[in-house]
Amino acid sequence: MRMTRMLGAAVLALGLAAGPAAADSSPSPSASDDGAAPTRAGTSFRTATEIEQGQRATANGSAGDYLYWSFPADAGQRPTVRATVELPKTHAAQTWQIDVYDGLRRRQACQYGAQTRTAAAGVSSLELACVLRTVRAWSEPWADDPLPGTYYIRLTVVHVPASDLGLPVGTEVRVGSEDLGGAAAVDGSLAKPLVPGVAAKSERSERTSAALADTDPEDGWASGWWSDRWVWTAVGGVLAALAGIAGYALTRGPGRPSRMPPGA
Repeated sequence: MRMTRMLGAAVLALGLAAGPAAADSSPSPSASDDGAAPTRAGTSFRTATEIEQGQRATANGSAGDYLYWSFPADAGQRPTVRATVELPKTHAAQTWQIDVYDGLRRRQACQYGAQTRTAAAGVSSLELACVLRTVRAWSEPWADDPLPGTYYIRLTVVHVPASDLGLPVGTEVRVGSEDLGGAAAVDGSLAKPLVPGVAAKSERSERTSAALADTDPEDGWASGWWSDRWVWTAVGGVLAALAGIAGYALTRGPGRPSRMPPGA
């Protein structure tokens, strides 16, 4: 009976821990599109159009333009950037590329995805994708690991005949991410996320001043110290204690009254 109760407590502890862990490993919900979705892109890092993860952003441009967007990514997330380029009916072969930079403007490598693609003559559209490495809460100063903060998307054509320069194109960009939770947790955190300044005009003057980007995750930036690893550590401690109690009960055997010799 005692062993049954201990096993039941262990199963209950595992069930309580599995809930948060499963939630962390599932993809983050996508924000619904609305009328406020951006319909234009920036032309540099400082004028990049801010978008939220899950938000659909569109922009019209010309072949040869540099189009920029920015989005927030927090620790434990593995962002995926997708872009669609709508080409005119008549055009020569064109090669488009999507690049992602972090808050320090360091180009981040793609784990996988079609980051560069070539559209043959007459093809109406092409799709690009870049799956980044998991964002870490902390990293060595010399490393180029993705860190929490603002990320920049740059979409441009890298190979195009001179005759096609300036042709109108339509673009669509969407960012999603998978939350890996404690599986990607590290010890340590940044004092502040890497959110650089952006160009902003004062209402009282035409002077341009630096202002912090106001695109943050819906739940705010993670503190960096909490992850579901704490839950599993606590569960491990509980299971170890139960195993110790069970082992003691098995080795001690059933309780017996002490038999003292007569006259002792």
